[in-house]
Amino acid sequence: MREEVLHLAQESLKVTERFFQENADAIVEIARLIGATFRQGNKILIFGNGGSAADAQHIAAEFVNRFLFDRAPLPAIALTTDTSILTSISNDADFSLIFTRQIEALGCRGDIAWGISTSGKSPNVIEGFCKAKEMGMVTLAFTGKDGGETLRVADYGLNVNSIRTPRIQETHIIVGHIICELVERELFPSGGGSETGI
Repeated sequence: MREEVLHLAQESLKVTERFFQENADAIVEIARLIGATFRQGNKILIFGNGGSAADAQHIAAEFVNRFLFDRAPLPAIALTTDTSILTSISNDADFSLIFTRQIEALGCRGDIAWGISTSGKSPNVIEGFCKAKEMGMVTLAFTGKDGGETLRVADYGLNVNSIRTPRIQETHIIVGHIICELVERELFPSGGGSETGI
């Protein structure tokens, strides 16, 4: 089992290293886009399914609360947290609309709709992007495998070129953290105090 641990860790490192070599410039561009969105008074709506739902909540928390240091909160909402909304839309309409209805209710022109889909094929993420585009929002996709329709319809996208879902998810949260740190440093350049969070 020790050899398997080392093998899996090495596999993860290879996927992540290749991703960052290929996408460093795009990550900088996206961090600047998010910073500009916050500066102009807009917000981010983040969403996905399963592990990607957890990533959406994780990233939203980093923006709203703090990442490396205490500072003003930044407006980010995970569309994966309200069970009453999620189940009522699924029950009364269709599961594919769970993000669409929330985007329609909460989104505004100039906001960012940030969808996460390891397969790139999640119908509810794609439907959410379609509604966001109708409303004049910017769409940002985190995907895996070949990116699927999710990557093709997004304004901005970061695709992890792997067929292994765990490797895709591991890379997604690393890049999410990096974007949070870049945005925080850009918006609060004098705030870079010591890291006190647990």
